Amino acid sequence: MGKTTGFLEYDRKEQNKRDPEDRIQDWNEFRIPLSKEEMQVQGARCMDCGIPFCHGGVLLAGMAAGCPVKNLIPEWNDLVYRNQWEEAYKRLERTNPFPEFTSRVCPAPCEGSCTEGYQMESVTISNIEYEIIETAFRNGWVGPATPKRTGKKVAIVGSGPAGLSTAYYLNAVGHRVTVFERNDRPGGLLMYGIPNMKLEKQIVERRIRIMEEAGIDFALNCEIGKTKSAASLVEEFDAVVLCCGATKARGLQVEGADLKGVHYAVDFLTANTKSLLDSNFQDGKYIDPKGKDVLVIGGGDTGTDCVGTAIRHGCNSVYQFEIMPKPADKRDPETNPWPEWPKKQKMDYGQEEAAALYGDDPRQYLINTKRIVGDDLGNVKEVHTVQIEWKKNPAGSMVPVEVEGSEKVWKADLVLMAMGFLGPEDTLVEALHLKRDGRSNILAAYGDFETSEEKVFTAGDARRGQSLVVWAIQEGKLAAKEVDVYLTGKSMIK
Repeated sequence: MGKTTGFLEYDRKEQNKRDPEDRIQDWNEFRIPLSKEEMQVQGARCMDCGIPFCHGGVLLAGMAAGCPVKNLIPEWNDLVYRNQWEEAYKRLERTNPFPEFTSRVCPAPCEGSCTEGYQMESVTISNIEYEIIETAFRNGWVGPATPKRTGKKVAIVGSGPAGLSTAYYLNAVGHRVTVFERNDRPGGLLMYGIPNMKLEKQIVERRIRIMEEAGIDFALNCEIGKTKSAASLVEEFDAVVLCCGATKARGLQVEGADLKGVHYAVDFLTANTKSLLDSNFQDGKYIDPKGKDVLVIGGGDTGTDCVGTAIRHGCNSVYQFEIMPKPADKRDPETNPWPEWPKKQKMDYGQEEAAALYGDDPRQYLINTKRIVGDDLGNVKEVHTVQIEWKKNPAGSMVPVEVEGSEKVWKADLVLMAMGFLGPEDTLVEALHLKRDGRSNILAAYGDFETSEEKVFTAGDARRGQSLVVWAIQEGKLAAKEVDVYLTGKSMIK
C-alpha cells in the first residue's frame, strides 16, 4: 500500500465526458481519460483493505458483488500509484484477457463492493483499469502468445465475449481453435450489440487482430445449423463450445406489437452499427429515427443505447419506459446493504444527452404499455400506457397493479423493445438435441460446462441467461479449463 492515508486525502474523480451537445454530433467515444498524474492519485485512494471485497465475484441478492473475473485490484491500484504501469498491466492480464472491453462496458460491480464505498465514495477502479490497458497498448506490451501445439482442435460457436474468452484461453494452452461467427465481423455483442460511442469498433478489431496473430481462426458468415451442420462440427473437432449467447429477444405481448415501426432494440442497434461501419449510413440499411417521436420500452443498458443512438440520428423526441420504480438517490442500508450492488439512481450517457437536448431525463417510471395503435397504413402512431403500483398478491409476491385514471396516450413513430432476452435461439440447440434448463438456456452445470451431449460444452449467456459481459468472460475462462481437462486430463488454466 503506497499511500496509507490516500483514501482520506483525495476525493474520487471520474473520467470526464465530452459535452453532450458536442458528442451527439458523431459516433466517437464519449470519454475523456484523466492524465497519468490524476490516475496515480486515484490509485492512491485504494486502502489495500484486509479483505478486498472488490474482487469477490459472488452473487448477492441476485446481483454481482465484486469482480467476476477476480481482478487483483488492490495490487494494480498500488502499482499505478507508484507509476509502475507495466507491472500493473502484468497483474491485470493475469485475470482479465480483455480489460479494454470491461473498462468500457462493465457496470463495475467491483466499485459497488469497494470497502471505501461503505462510508464514502469508492475507488475509480474501472477508470484505472481503462488507463492501464490503454497504456499497455500504446507501449506495445500487448502481443500474441504462440504456444506449443497439442494437436487437439476445438470449435467455438459465437465470437461474443464468452467465445473470445474461451478461444483466448484454449489457444494459450496450445489447442487449435476455430471460432465460427454467423455475422460478417467477429465480436458478437461487442461488435453489433453495443453502439460505437460506448465501444468503438476499432477497439474490438484491435483485439481480434492479436488473437489471429496468436493462431486463432475466425470463420465468418458461417451459421452452425444452417451454413454448416452441427453434426459435422462435432465430428470434425475434438471438442465444441457453444457461446452463441441469449439472442432470443423478449417481445411485447400487447395489441399492435406487430405494427410497422415497432422493432426489437437488438435489431435497431445491429443495423445501425453495421450501416455505420459499412458505409457511414450511406447505404440506408438501418432503422432511421430522424425526425421521429421515439419510445424505448425498457430501462436497462440496451434501452439507454437506443436513446443515445436515436438522438444521434436527430429524433424529434425520445422517452424511455421503465416498469420498476425510480431508484433512490442513495443506497438504502436496510434493504440494499453493502457490499451488494448499490441500487441507486444514476444518469447514464443516453439520459444525459436527452436531458441536455430536451430538458429532462427521458425515463418514465412505473409505467406499463397497454396497447400500440397504428394508422390506416399499418404504421405505429401512438402508444397507450397506464401507471402501476407494485403490491403484494395473496401469495406474497409483488405484482403490478394499475392506477385508476392514469391512462395516457403517447405520440410515437418508432417503438423500440428493449426488455431483455429469453435464452438462446432454437436452431443449434435442437440440431444437437441438447437439454435445457427451466429458463430455456442450454443445460450445463456451472464449474462443469459440459452439455447433455458428449464433448459439447457451453458458456456465457447461452448457459446462464442474459448477463454482464464480465460474467461471460469469466465463464469462457472456466469452460476453457474444463475443455482442457477433457482433452488432456489436466489444465494450467487457473
